Amino acid sequence: QVRLQESGPGLVRPSQTLSVTCTVSGDSITTPYVFWSWIRQPPGKGLEWIGALHWVDDSAYFNPSLKSRASIARDRSKNQFTLQLDSVTPEDTAIYYCARGGPPNYYNDVPRIKDPDSWGQGTQVTVSS
Repeated sequence: QVRLQESGPGLVRPSQTLSVTCTVSGDSITTPYVFWSWIRQPPGKGLEWIGALHWVDDSAYFNPSLKSRASIARDRSKNQFTLQLDSVTPEDTAIYYCARGGPPNYYNDVPRIKDPDSWGQGTQVTVSS
């Protein structure tokens, strides 16, 4: 059984870098054709897809609105992948989720992994001074 668990700082100051990590068990982040993604949900709003990673060819796909500030790092030894979001503002306050799925499709230029079948429970990150 695949399990994903997010961890994060809880509170980040404006202009700093947000870093949230997803730890995977029951599958390897190096599995071919499996994509690992970050999604967030701001308070009172719907899901926003941030980006996705494919280990095998080191490809990454990002929401154009966040691409300039977002990156996804990976740690094979810990079976983890980490979202870093630079220069945060209060608008980055959200519950951050990681998920597993297939190759991304594009909806209004935003990549979404196909058929996400495993999600973490989410971690709240608040950006505030």
